[in-house]
Amino acid sequence: MSATTALPPAVAEELLHPLFPAEPVRETVPRTGGELSTIFEIRFAGAAEPVVIKIYDDRWRWKQEKEIYVYGLLRQHGVGPVPAVLHHGDADNTLGRCYTVMTMLRGQPLSAVSHTLDRTSLPAIYRQIGACMAAVHQIPQAAYGYLTTQVLDPESTNTAYMTRQFDKKLREYADHGGDTAIVTAIEAKVARQTELLGACRQAVLCHNDFHEGNVLVAEDGGRWQVSGFIDVENAIAADPLTDLAKTDYYCVHDDQDKREALRDGYGTLPTDWSERVGLYRLYHALELWDWFASIGNTAPLKSIADDIRRMTA
Repeated sequence: MSATTALPPAVAEELLHPLFPAEPVRETVPRTGGELSTIFEIRFAGAAEPVVIKIYDDRWRWKQEKEIYVYGLLRQHGVGPVPAVLHHGDADNTLGRCYTVMTMLRGQPLSAVSHTLDRTSLPAIYRQIGACMAAVHQIPQAAYGYLTTQVLDPESTNTAYMTRQFDKKLREYADHGGDTAIVTAIEAKVARQTELLGACRQAVLCHNDFHEGNVLVAEDGGRWQVSGFIDVENAIAADPLTDLAKTDYYCVHDDQDKREALRDGYGTLPTDWSERVGLYRLYHALELWDWFASIGNTAPLKSIADDIRRMTA
């Protein structure tokens, strides 16, 4: 069963009863969600502040548990602003789906307003994004790997983890009919630059999806500020430069002002940061190609393959 596309107020009241037993729901407003969940803003008839309900198909319950864990970890270390989890429930309700209730952060996704911002405001926001990333990366992890409520299939070194990930994504690429010349080029580049992977000695918490859709911004006194970040479903334990690389590939592109602002906001970087980010950008492009191919979205595949060719040239 797919995620619900509507949430009647009466059903929202049922889900929220443990928190707001006497608070009528005035309306439910769909918000940007993902492939695996649906998000609604809940507005009350009384004085209660709006909250957010995130609804999952029951087979994605582990994603719900992960999100609760990672948000808790961030708040425990004073990193944010991120939503606070107020309540979570099983699928024993009218919807038949598990759900999480969270505080609603002010602001709107950067992706909704970035095209309207001037050349001063946008770099200022990217400096703040860099600072947010650096704060997340202060949370150490015991091993490298995909994170749920623990690190799955942990690796003790970044080299072992990233070599495994490149191998996995290359197999997926080949299975989806990818160009064998690209496979050969990626394998050769990774082999040439394997020593870069060994430069990271400590795994840290990485958001792993710090793009403009997951960064919230609000205007204060004529200045735009980052008001929070959301969607920690892709979090991993990894080299912190993987986060910078993903934002660079997804959002920065060839905008040098954004790149410099992101770097300045982040702070001190290792001397080999540019080479490592370059290798991780290649990984993220490969991963993105695989994802689009897996869901049958063929439109972006050519441009991503062209990116990969440039990165491996």
